[in-house]
Amino acid sequence: MKLVLGIAGASGSIYPARFIKKLLELKGETFLIVSPASIRIFREEYETNVNTPQEILDFIINKWQITNIQNKIHFRPFSDIGADIASGSNTWAATIILPCSMKTIASINAGLTENLIERCADVTLKERRRLIVVPRETPYNQIHLRNMLSLDQAGAIILPASPGFYQIPRTLDDLGDFIAGRIFNLLGVDVELFPKWEG
Repeated sequence: MKLVLGIAGASGSIYPARFIKKLLELKGETFLIVSPASIRIFREEYETNVNTPQEILDFIINKWQITNIQNKIHFRPFSDIGADIASGSNTWAATIILPCSMKTIASINAGLTENLIERCADVTLKERRRLIVVPRETPYNQIHLRNMLSLDQAGAIILPASPGFYQIPRTLDDLGDFIAGRIFNLLGVDVELFPKWEG
């Protein structure tokens, strides 16, 4: 499976970290776009000195000692709206924005493409591919809600970063895995990141 993964300037670095951890173990290729704000947030939330998308990837690989890497990660610059994945003539199965800032949601909703994450989201919608947006904000105001409703109506899937607790999480990583697992479910990929509800 070929994916575009954007990390867009909201709190919640645990979510892309745990998603990428599992993604690396799955065959496929991923185009990774990381906003400058996301690098700063990742650095603060993980208390580590990362300054580039490559350093974030290396941190994830080293932190969880990932050795059997199956997924090919391609980095694309956040500001490069002329990159290969800025065009619908290139194909990918889905775009995930994890986490997604309210600024990014507002820009996508307005049809603005000021950076490559926003452009890929726009292309994904116009090509009728799957767009999964994971907002991490609380509480929501009416502007947030209207923008998310509009994106849903345009074909995006809104998956709030609201982990469930029925799996009896023991660690913060368990909460990150719940959201990662739900994203994989929407992609049609069956992974065992948390116990399924059995009734």
